[in-house]
Amino acid sequence: MPWRMGLILGGARSGKTRLALRIGQAFPAPRFYLATAEADPADPEFQARIERHRRDRQDAWHTIETGFDLAESLTRLPRAAQIAVVDCLTLWLSRLVAREASDGHILQQVDGLLEAVARCPAPVVFVSSEVGLGVVPMTPVGRRFRDMAGWLHQRFAEQADWVVFAVAGLPVWLKGDAGLVLGPSTAPP
Repeated sequence: MPWRMGLILGGARSGKTRLALRIGQAFPAPRFYLATAEADPADPEFQARIERHRRDRQDAWHTIETGFDLAESLTRLPRAAQIAVVDCLTLWLSRLVAREASDGHILQQVDGLLEAVARCPAPVVFVSSEVGLGVVPMTPVGRRFRDMAGWLHQRFAEQADWVVFAVAGLPVWLKGDAGLVLGPSTAPP
């Protein structure tokens, strides 16, 4: 296997998930999509977003609605799994922060997730929102979330074989070989 773990970062509507699915489509079935979003019946707009993502994947992906134990979900994928896309790390992190987990506990969960990648039967593409480029949040919990996301991204980027920053639907390669991931005919110049 040419790579084990990739990370796609970007802002809202930057094309992160579309790129992750495009990379995943290059792998034979079975493909697994691990969704960290949790639908809230009181939020129809967010439910519509989740449904749009499901339609985008169609039947080409096995979807797993994962909870807090994302690491266990990765390690329990069937041995036949060819690729796993985790979308998205910042939603997973926001749920941990909302539970008022300590920084130490969150970083322990991050390290456990990184360790799970080695036990996952397939390569893994992580999608995550870059939140550190905007204004400084006005609330302590907002600043804590932004800081934790930055630390999470640094840890994942250090371990990843490749890292991409998606901007306006275009991949900007920060680490790794685009030709290795996308194939020589589709890699950007």
